[in-house]
Amino acid sequence: MSNGTSNDLSGAIGNLIDTLGKVAQQQVALLSSGIQNAAQCAEPLGKTATDLVGNIISALNQILQNISSAIAPKK
Repeated sequence: MSNGTSNDLSGAIGNLIDTLGKVAQQQVALLSSGIQNAAQCAEPLGKTATDLVGNIISALNQILQNISSAIAPKK
């Protein structure tokens, strides 16, 4: 009887350790997936921000050219 109880306890502990290992593995997989998704989102946002800054600089340059041509003496 004592031996049967010992085997049951060993099996329960083994199952508990297996379950904890699977939970830890799932946590790592979730973290990895989250990092990958964040990187995929950051790439288009970075490109859009770069394009926006480029467009703003181009617009400011056009404004300055228009002001310069308005101020410049006419021939």
